[in-house]
Amino acid sequence: MSTERRRERIDRPIKAVTDDIFCLSSMREIAYLVIPRILPIVGLLLLGFLVPTYWRKVIVITFIMGMMALSWDFMASCGLTSLGQALFFAIGAYSSAAVNHYLGLPIYLSIPLGTLIGAIISTACIYPALGLRGIYFSMVTLIIPLMLMRVVETTGILGGTEGITGLTHFPGMFITTTISMAALWATFFGLRRLIDSDYGHIFVALKDNDRAVEASGLSIRWFKVQAIFIGSAICCFCGAFMTHYYMSVGMSAFAVDLSIFPIAASVVGGMGTLAGPLLGAIILGPLSEALRTFGSFRVVIYAALLGTFIVTLPEGLFPYLARKYQQIERWVEAPGGISED
Repeated sequence: MSTERRRERIDRPIKAVTDDIFCLSSMREIAYLVIPRILPIVGLLLLGFLVPTYWRKVIVITFIMGMMALSWDFMASCGLTSLGQALFFAIGAYSSAAVNHYLGLPIYLSIPLGTLIGAIISTACIYPALGLRGIYFSMVTLIIPLMLMRVVETTGILGGTEGITGLTHFPGMFITTTISMAALWATFFGLRRLIDSDYGHIFVALKDNDRAVEASGLSIRWFKVQAIFIGSAICCFCGAFMTHYYMSVGMSAFAVDLSIFPIAASVVGGMGTLAGPLLGAIILGPLSEALRTFGSFRVVIYAALLGTFIVTLPEGLFPYLARKYQQIERWVEAPGGISED
């Protein structure tokens, strides 16, 4: 005779009053809540300012790619799965470059203006496709940047295939790192605050049941326009920032890699969590650079790692780590009692 047992997962013994209000009785419980929130900020500060100059440049690019991953995850949470984040990146890059090169505006004006102008143009480009759903919307977002790239190449506008060069650079590496890190955290906390608000719940409802939103008397199209504007503005800032970081912009701003990386980071980190795509970007950014020594074979290694993550952790790395941290697993007797060997 043996008792059947099963594995039970329970929360750690910290009583939650609501999602963000806890009953704490000791410094240990306070540390349990505070450390996971402070550690990422401290870790990125150390990475951003204490690593050698070469890797600091890699970290800056990783921060920008992290923002693009956050943008993609936000749009996906609103039911707008994009395959063309490169569209927003390129429009923001060219807008900021044009303002700086042709109008002679300084960098602290060209980046904000490029972001705003780029977001407006991006929203206008996507607006006709807002009535589409699922893969049909995704295909449109993939096609538009390919079309615009050929338009720039054929007509020669905005420098054509040569691009625009001689743009204003950031004053120094310290300023560059500080701005990119501040923008990353502002994007992360801003989107999280937005989604957790009553207003943000409408965006999430667009994915869960947009017909219920419409039945509530709200305009689906209007809120999708807002979601596109917010998501594209983040990517446009990334494009504007990188344009001045490299002091040039060209056809590479439409690169497919800029559309693939945010998706890969979200898949690895965990979609729909915001923290997951950020974690995925921090992992994949330096990893891509470290694998550069393998030449073209690095694509095979990169793909194998992505496949491993997808197969073994389909939920994403962040939800897995959060569950392991927040919950305890134990064996308990199964209902129904006793079974014979």
